[in-house]
Amino acid sequence: MSKVTELRPVNDRTSSLNVLGQPMNECSCEPMTGWFRDGKCRTDEHDYGHHAICCVMTDEFLKFSKKAGNDLSTPMPHFGFPGLKAGDHWCLCSSRWKDAFEADCAPLVNLAATHMSALSVVTLDQLKQHSHILN
Repeated sequence: MSKVTELRPVNDRTSSLNVLGQPMNECSCEPMTGWFRDGKCRTDEHDYGHHAICCVMTDEFLKFSKKAGNDLSTPMPHFGFPGLKAGDHWCLCSSRWKDAFEADCAPLVNLAATHMSALSVVTLDQLKQHSHILN
């Protein structure tokens, strides 16, 4: 008999599983990212932005985000935020990624480092269309 692994619901923000149903990989420690600032896109009920999608920043997305009112490229030392540049990996808000996807400028996604709860906002197929690293 084979053992069946039961996945937690996609709205379970406290799990450590990625969108592929596997243990999450690290997104980035340089710059340090994540709701818990531990390098992973884990989240909890206090994270109203839902920073669950591990993305590779692009100039196009950074311009889009700034125009939408969330300037991720300007350093804010008083918050310990270095400012992002193209190539940086960052735990992005699921709704911001969805907005960028709909505007055809979504950044690339690291599926293995994207928290499963992102699937409550976007589909796995949408994420796969912008997949940078599959495992």
